[in-house]
Amino acid sequence: MLVHHILQSKSSDAVITVKPGTSVSDAAKILAKHKFGSVVVSKDGSTADGILSERDIVRELASRGAGCLEDPVEAYMTKKLVTCTRQDSVESVLQNMSDGRFRHMPVIEDGKMVGLITQGDVVKARLSKVSMEKDALQGMIMGR
Repeated sequence: MLVHHILQSKSSDAVITVKPGTSVSDAAKILAKHKFGSVVVSKDGSTADGILSERDIVRELASRGAGCLEDPVEAYMTKKLVTCTRQDSVESVLQNMSDGRFRHMPVIEDGKMVGLITQGDVVKARLSKVSMEKDALQGMIMGR
């Protein structure tokens, strides 16, 4: 199964972004409003300059206190992004997420974001594939 299968199954391929100068407080409000775990940081709304996760915010709150909420997201975002393309396998994406200990990955084609997938999306796709394989094997065994 490929990443483009996951993107096709999502209700929307829109990626909500914030500009690098957005305050951490405003980014946290966006995360809460949309029930997201991360937000892509982008100067132009179509390229990924970084990503800010709930974990990044909590880490800074614990370290610096509430004062960090007024800082710009670019101060705490992950700048070295791990991305994928629509043609990457679900297995390789899941391995990269597990190895890197992150749960959100921008999907990039020709330098532009075409989507964002989560670890939950990838696990759901894997479970679906395993279920289909199980049904096919049962059908062969039962002679259907």
